[in-house]
Amino acid sequence: MVSPYASEDPLHPESLKEKQRGIRDSFPLPLTLRVHRALSWLRRAEDEEDDLDVRFILLWIGFNAAYAGDLDRALGGEGRGGNERERFDQFFAALVEMDEDHRIYDVIWERFSQEIRLLMDNKYVFAPFWRHHAGEFGGAGWEVTFDSAKHAANRALAEKNTAVVLSILFDRLYVLRNQLIHGGATWNSGANRNQVRDCTSLLGCLLPVFIDLMMDNPDREWAMPNYPVVDG
Repeated sequence: MVSPYASEDPLHPESLKEKQRGIRDSFPLPLTLRVHRALSWLRRAEDEEDDLDVRFILLWIGFNAAYAGDLDRALGGEGRGGNERERFDQFFAALVEMDEDHRIYDVIWERFSQEIRLLMDNKYVFAPFWRHHAGEFGGAGWEVTFDSAKHAANRALAEKNTAVVLSILFDRLYVLRNQLIHGGATWNSGANRNQVRDCTSLLGCLLPVFIDLMMDNPDREWAMPNYPVVDG
C-alpha cells in the first residue's frame, strides 16, 4: 500500500519513514541508527502542533541524533576535536557536499523572506547580546557584531554559500536551544514567542532535508553515533 504522504510531500515525516523502510537494509549500522533515531523524533515533533516549546525541543533532539558522533573520523580527520560550533560546521560541510541539487539552499532561499529574515533581526537569539547583559567577555559592541552577522548571511545567500548560511542560522537556533534546555525561559512564555515560532519553523523545514540527504548517501563513511545499541 502506498502512503498518502508520498505523492503529496516527499519530505513529510511519514514519507521519509516509508522511504527509510524501503532502503534501510542497504544502510551501514551507523547510518541506520542515525536515521532511525532522527526520524523517530521528527515524527513525534510532527504531532506537537500546538506546543511550540516542546516541538522545538523534539526537533532539536532529532537534529542531534542526525549529526552527533565521532565526526572527525566520519569526515576523514584525525582527532581534531572542537566545540559544538565546529561540529555543526563539519556536519553542514558534509551535507552541502552531498547536496548536488542545492536542496538545502532552495529551502533556505524560499524561507528567507519569512522566518530567516525575522530570525536574523531578532537580538534575543544572538549570543553576544546576552553576553553583554551578563557583563561577560565578548558582549561589548554586540550591535556591530549583530549587523555584521546579518550582512554576512545576506552575502552568503547571494553567493549561494549554503554552509555559511547554515552556520549563522544555527548560531541563533543554538541560543534558543540553550535557553529552553537550561531553564532560561518560562514554558509558553509570551516574551520569547517570536523566536520560538521562527526557530521551530526553520528547523522543521531543514531537518527533513538533512535526513533525506543522509539516506541518499549511504556509501559515505558515517561514524557510529553516540550511545550505540549495546547487547547485554
